[in-house]
Amino acid sequence: MNESPAPQNESLTALWKDTPTQKLSAGGVRFAYRELGPTTGVPVVFLTHLAAVLDNWDPRVVDGIAAKHRLITFDNRGVGASTGSAPTTIQAMAKDAVTFIRALGFEEVDLFGFSMGGMIAQAIVQQEPTLVRKLIIAGTGPAGGEGIDKVTRISYVDTARGLLTRTDPKQFLFFTRTPNGIRAGQEFLARLQERTKDRDKPITIRAFRAQLKAIHRWGLEQPANLATIHQPVLVANGDNDKMVPTKNTYDLDRRLPNSHLIIYPDAGHGGVFQYHHDFVKQALDFL
Repeated sequence: MNESPAPQNESLTALWKDTPTQKLSAGGVRFAYRELGPTTGVPVVFLTHLAAVLDNWDPRVVDGIAAKHRLITFDNRGVGASTGSAPTTIQAMAKDAVTFIRALGFEEVDLFGFSMGGMIAQAIVQQEPTLVRKLIIAGTGPAGGEGIDKVTRISYVDTARGLLTRTDPKQFLFFTRTPNGIRAGQEFLARLQERTKDRDKPITIRAFRAQLKAIHRWGLEQPANLATIHQPVLVANGDNDKMVPTKNTYDLDRRLPNSHLIIYPDAGHGGVFQYHHDFVKQALDFL
């Protein structure tokens, strides 16, 4: 692993599967991260989902956006190769993300948050509104959103289902059980294996439980005033999200004053991965 940020005058690696993992110390944490794409312009910071490490990002989405924008993603505190203990609130995760972003020297970023990452993105823009230029949030919901407090039960049930069928639980959690959804899930899971060297450490059970607790708390919070978020927001999901019910995506679009909504048909929580070609195009147009 590299121990310092890439020099500003060097070209970054072009493909996600070959991008080296780097380390950056900030706020008492050694964050593991990867960056690729152009070395200029406003960077896009990716914020990961429940239980995710660096290797859980879809290479097609990463490479597609990095073709035009500097892209950075990192392991949350206590997750994967990052040190420390995983926080048990979304707000603490947001503070860690801000610490990491500031340590890289950025004063303005775009955010792409998927699932739990979309919750973190909302907390970041409310904590540090001047830091964020634009947001993309997918498969996520607002604080107090309907059904978010049930993510723990759904995750455990489908994790057990995956163990019984020797299938990655994301096949059940992220995709519909239609022929299209099953095929999209298989293709997505195959893409996640394209990287063969310098792979990340899996999340620990302790960190996974901490994240579940944070999401549960987010689901029980009082709704936030999203009208204070004036940044442009791209809101996306599948039409049949079982983890964070799709009605939350419609709710976000209604409550955010400057948002654009995308709902993908016959798709679940991972709709942006199932429809990665269209999503990348929409994201690039938005950014």
